[in-house]
Amino acid sequence: MSRLTIKICGLSTPETVGAAVSAGASHIGFVHFAKSPRHVEADQIRGLAAHAPAHIEKVGVVVDPTDEMLGELVGTGALTALQLHGKESPQRVAAIRQRFGLPVWKAIAVKTRADIDGATAYVGAADLLLFDAKTPDGAALPGGMGLRFDWTLLRGLAIPALWGLSGGLSSDNVVEAIRISGAPLIDVSSGVESAPGIKSVDKIMAFCKAVSAC
Repeated sequence: MSRLTIKICGLSTPETVGAAVSAGASHIGFVHFAKSPRHVEADQIRGLAAHAPAHIEKVGVVVDPTDEMLGELVGTGALTALQLHGKESPQRVAAIRQRFGLPVWKAIAVKTRADIDGATAYVGAADLLLFDAKTPDGAALPGGMGLRFDWTLLRGLAIPALWGLSGGLSSDNVVEAIRISGAPLIDVSSGVESAPGIKSVDKIMAFCKAVSAC
């Protein structure tokens, strides 16, 4: 059995939630961001999460959220963690964690080593740092665009925090990504889709199978 943990993000149907669980994912993610093709409303998240057993972590993905938005999502009782994928400061991350009482992940947009070094500012504020590829300036989405960064930047990462890798992963390259980066958690979204926002059961199964062989 792999020592790695897997998050399948951007799920929007009971069928794909079931596929992620059956394939061995430890985490499932639901995107609540209107500009994303993977956007789901709070009541949909409640229904989708009900298709996963209690031991599966359910992560709500948001971008520069207001407290009102977070209150609605947390109020569903469906989520076990929040993932912040915008420009939230360490202070904002810490405040969200304290106010809403759930573990908080902070996505770190990466292009250069300086971006990774800058993530240390979030140590102690976030429960997990998720290193994702930086999107182009002016892009409508902060992630989920199938972009990847130089995984060698993570070699020998010595940061006193839990962390994971995201961005441009698929069943074809995830083994290489794990070998190069040493990531303990792997997060995939567009890499298991047949079209933007449309998850593929077969691709979810193939991705998890590839990771489990590591």
